[in-house]
Amino acid sequence: MRHIPLARALVAGIALAALAGCGSQDHADEALGTQAALQPQQEKKPQVARALPGMPPVLDPADVYAADRPNQLSPVVRDFPSRVYVPNTNSNTVSVIDPKTYKVIETIPVGAQPQHVVPSWDLKTLWVNNDRGNTLTPIDPRTGKAGKPVDVHDPYNLYFTPNGRYAIVMASLDRQLVFRDAHTMKTVKAVHVGCYGVNHADFSPDGRYFIVSCEFSGELLKVDTEKMKVIGQQKLPFHGSMPQDVKISPDGKKFYIADMMANGMWVLNGDTFAKPDFLPTGKGCHGLYISRDSREMYISNRGEGTISLFDFTKNKLTKKWHLPNGGSPDMGGVSADGKVLWLSGRYNSEVYAIDTRTGTQLARIKVGGGPHGLAVYPQPGRYSLGHTGIFR
Repeated sequence: MRHIPLARALVAGIALAALAGCGSQDHADEALGTQAALQPQQEKKPQVARALPGMPPVLDPADVYAADRPNQLSPVVRDFPSRVYVPNTNSNTVSVIDPKTYKVIETIPVGAQPQHVVPSWDLKTLWVNNDRGNTLTPIDPRTGKAGKPVDVHDPYNLYFTPNGRYAIVMASLDRQLVFRDAHTMKTVKAVHVGCYGVNHADFSPDGRYFIVSCEFSGELLKVDTEKMKVIGQQKLPFHGSMPQDVKISPDGKKFYIADMMANGMWVLNGDTFAKPDFLPTGKGCHGLYISRDSREMYISNRGEGTISLFDFTKNKLTKKWHLPNGGSPDMGGVSADGKVLWLSGRYNSEVYAIDTRTGTQLARIKVGGGPHGLAVYPQPGRYSLGHTGIFR
């Protein structure tokens, strides 16, 4: 979530809720397996009916994360050095961490208010979302070098259609979903939305629709991917709701939406888009990450310094890990081997490395101010749907 003056957040019609976001008080301010990922042309025929045209075939209709197994790196990224890229919202920099030494090895200056580091659909580029700078800074993950910024207005967050054709900018201040060419970032269609604070999303198994959270108005959207059109909208049944991260279940039947004010997750049937159920997890429920075996989901509770574990096979919460001396675990990702969960400490200018087998804190690393949507890279998968790394 981003920080905005309260008055602005309450005034309709004046770009309400400047800068949507991952629940920060100040928006201004996985496990084993080594086979290389299959390429689309090598895969078996699609098993999901009516898939979005051009989308790579689904590997396993029972598990949308089948391509994300431990160390199952695509040939595109196999030679990239393993790094953790941390956008420091308040410092206008990206801290680069070597996960082997837990040390910051470089600090890259970027544009104003970087919010997320987003892997491109083709896995070749990391895009830094400079929200108030109105630019995207490309980073070459092979060399770690930043390129020339690209002008993109209000890029709070960034996603890609499953067929790789379009980038989708979550333009929170502009109250738009902006479909852009995935390579040139030229605008193809800007879709006005009737909610405030579009910020996170995930796609259906067939890629034909995606669910979007609207942080500042406590709403959800359902969007037709091919038509680039909002086809559903609903208000969450909690006063003051502030939905954050969105993640689909491995079997593709449910969407989970973190809610930092309701202190838990909404469980939604995306196909029917009916009223969701609610599952309490902890104060400030924020980021959602899937284990490399698709059995568990790690849930960061930023307001209490904990991580809850949800077991998909048991359909229930099973554990809660507490960070030593507290913290503010926010956004992040899972290491390529599935053994470490990396999360930014939004209000503590630090990053946490957590053992996924025991919940033990492995490291607490100082970075810049307001660390937010960090990306662990490379990760397994054939292509990226965006955010800090949603891979299929």
